[in-house]
Formats: sequence, C-alpha cells, structure tokens
Amino acid sequence: MPNGSITSEDIASELLAFISRPTVSDVDFNDLALRLFARQFALNLPFQRFCQLRGNTPRLVKSWRDIPAVPIDAFKEFTLSCVPAEECERVFMTSGTTRGEVKGRHHHPNLAVYDASMRRHFSEHFMQGDARLPMGILFPTENVMHNSSLAHYLSLAMQHFGTADSAYYLDQNGLHTDALCAALQKAAQSGQAFAMLGASYSFVHLLDELQTRGQSFVLPKGSRILDTGGFKGQSRDIPMEDFYAQLSATFGVDRRQCINMYGMTELSTQFYDAGNRSVPSVKRGPHWMRSRLLDPMTGQEVARGERGVLAHTDLANVNSVTTILTEDVGVATDDGFVLLGRAQGAEAKGCSLAVEDFLKAARG
Repeated sequence: MPNGSITSEDIASELLAFISRPTVSDVDFNDLALRLFARQFALNLPFQRFCQLRGNTPRLVKSWRDIPAVPIDAFKEFTLSCVPAEECERVFMTSGTTRGEVKGRHHHPNLAVYDASMRRHFSEHFMQGDARLPMGILFPTENVMHNSSLAHYLSLAMQHFGTADSAYYLDQNGLHTDALCAALQKAAQSGQAFAMLGASYSFVHLLDELQTRGQSFVLPKGSRILDTGGFKGQSRDIPMEDFYAQLSATFGVDRRQCINMYGMTELSTQFYDAGNRSVPSVKRGPHWMRSRLLDPMTGQEVARGERGVLAHTDLANVNSVTTILTEDVGVATDDGFVLLGRAQGAEAKGCSLAVEDFLKAARG
C-alpha cells in the first residue's frame, strides 16, 4: 500500500502502540520515522517541495537523521498537514508576543496521539510513581484558551493526575492569590504533597505577590513544581538560578522537585529535567523522540560538545512533519541536552536562511 494511502486512523493506532512500549530499539525508531516521512512527503505538499529541493526523498533517505528539518517559522506561513485543515479536530497556535504577529499553527486530526504522548512522559518524569496529587494550575483553562497547547497539556495533567480538589488559580482576571494560599496552607497543615504547574511567568507574578505580602510556605515532602515557557515579556526577567532559588525558598520545595518542562506548539511531545538543583539542567525526551544539534548554516550536526541549534524528531507529530528546526541553542549530553537560550548572531542568521529556503521551495 502506498504510504500516502495509509489512513490517519491506521498510523495513529501504530503510534499509540509504539508510545505504549516500555522501550524501543534504534532500528524500530528509524523504521517508523522513515514510514512517517514517506507518508508526510506524499500528503504534505509544502513539505514535499522542500524535500525535493534538498534532494531528500523517501527513495534516498535511509535514516531519520536525514529527514529534512522544517524551521518552526514555516508553521506560520503554511498549513503543514497530511489531511485538509477543515477535518482537524484541533489547531494549536503559538502565543505570539507582538500585536499583529502571524501565529504558527499545528493541525491535529484528533488528539489521541498527542494525549498519549503527554500522559506517558508526564507520568514518568513529573508524577514519579504517584497516581494523583492535589494540583494548583497557574494558567487559564482550555475553555478560555482553546488554541493553546499548554492549556490543553495542563488540562490533561489535572484530568488524569489531579485529585478532586485540584483547581485553577489564574484566569483572564489575574491570579487568585488568596484561594491559592488557602490551598497551600491546607496542604502544609495536612501533610499532603501538593503540585503547582504553570507558565514560568505566572510563577514570577506569584513570587512577587507573596514577597509583597511577606508570605511563604513549607509544603510537605513530595510536593513539586512544574514551570514552562520562559518569561516572554510577560513578567520581569529573572536568572534561572535566582528563579529556582526563590521557588524553593518561598514554597519549601526541594530544587530537585522544581521541574522545568521544555515544549513548543510545533511539537507533540515535551522534554523534562530531573529538577533544577543546578542550572542549566539536562532535558530528556522519551523513546519516540530524538534530538540533534545542528549548524543552521550547513544543516550538518555539530561536533560532540559544541553548541548548535536544536532539531527534534518527534514521531508523535504524525500529521505535520516529524522533524523541526528550532531557534533554541543547546549542547548535547550523554542522556539529553542542555538548553542555552535563543539563537543569536550567526546562529540566528542561519535559522533565518533556513526559513527562506523553506519558503522559496514551498512556494514553488
């Protein structure tokens, strides 16, 4: 059967089975990555044109490492989808920090694979063996931010891993600090571990408010905090060392339980670290994801130990493109990578040229 004629349901079922496996070999990963590449090449026309320009077609590509990495800005310019956009159950959109900025769009025919990817990896790296915990969410609900992948992610966290008394403490009107403080005080008195999850900038606002009040907590052992997304101009910038030191001091949570999630709208899988006792921490992905460090000017992998721009191959990106080129710089480690920040200088120029190459190819 030609790859383009494999139904979305068939490939999704295969991905769900792949994600549920305890582990996979490099051969298994490569085989599925190549079959996904062939399907996306056949059905995703802008991607097909880009691959043809690069000379990377399914007949020639033999390794997942050779699948062309699509710059994330391409998601702003094109509908990168194997099915018509109108048939997609959900479209996640990048936040955009500038008025009038074109937003990237990631189309999902359904969320079965995305949800399975989130639940499996979140359970292992954040829940750490706990089935459920009371949770405080510092981000608006999915109903308020329907196109936010983070809102959906946090909704899944509460639905599948939160206890009945979990709640949201931030909406379009701001932080509900009094209610959150009451929940934190209850946890401190009861001895029940408590989890707080939200955007990094939400925690900065909370820290500032609690400092003004002169208020802090000593949460029970096993309590943990998850932050994600950086500050994005929506709060004061704060060095990572200071940020995690303040989180630990304000809430009495060990820095090893102050966990950062690294994700993006253009991916369907997230990365986690094992806490932030020291920073920057090592980010790790699951067995259905691989990462490389590239020189954006050449597209080639950098030498071991050198900084490069991160490219991720996420097999859960079943409907769009498996491999994306980010604008984030990192260094590889034995079991993941260290995130160093956004591309600057020559690296940023290389990312811009990669975007230009994609636009020229995709527009024919």
